[in-house]
Amino acid sequence: MSSIIIYGSHYGTTEKYAKELSKRINVKAISYEEVKDINDYDTIIYLGGLYAGGVLGMSKTLKKLNEISNKNIIIITVGLADPTDEINVNNIRNNIKNLISREILKKARIFHLRGGIDYSKLNFAHKTMMKLLYSAVKKLPKEKLTGENKAIIETYNKKVNFVDFSSLDNIIDKIQVGLL
Repeated sequence: MSSIIIYGSHYGTTEKYAKELSKRINVKAISYEEVKDINDYDTIIYLGGLYAGGVLGMSKTLKKLNEISNKNIIIITVGLADPTDEINVNNIRNNIKNLISREILKKARIFHLRGGIDYSKLNFAHKTMMKLLYSAVKKLPKEKLTGENKAIIETYNKKVNFVDFSSLDNIIDKIQVGLL
């Protein structure tokens, strides 16, 4: 079986996870911007950074699939919000439903990892977006704040890194079956 890891990373956190996963399972990792044809692979592992409700490069990449019936598809998101918070996970999964076909969604196994943010490295558009988001979230009553909202408030204008390579262990255990 042939496998590939494809990642969409804007500031490097998702790329770090992809490269670590690549080392651990001995599968090539490549940016979604560089990948050509993914139809030759039996297992496609897509890691994507979460940005403004989207998964960077995921829909563009998975639209390249012609036939999925014999494919193993694994989607791993990387975001700032806590992936153990059920509300966060539901929000992420609801967004994913709007980004990929129903057929791929039914077939894919989806996992979530926590990344980080460094405001000093954000481009102008992302800084502006985060400032607007922070301003809106800051106005919410405390009882209306979600875990994701709290993370935005707590990390605003800071450098935080929640990358934990040991969180890959559970994912590796679950995807090994598809790689054998």
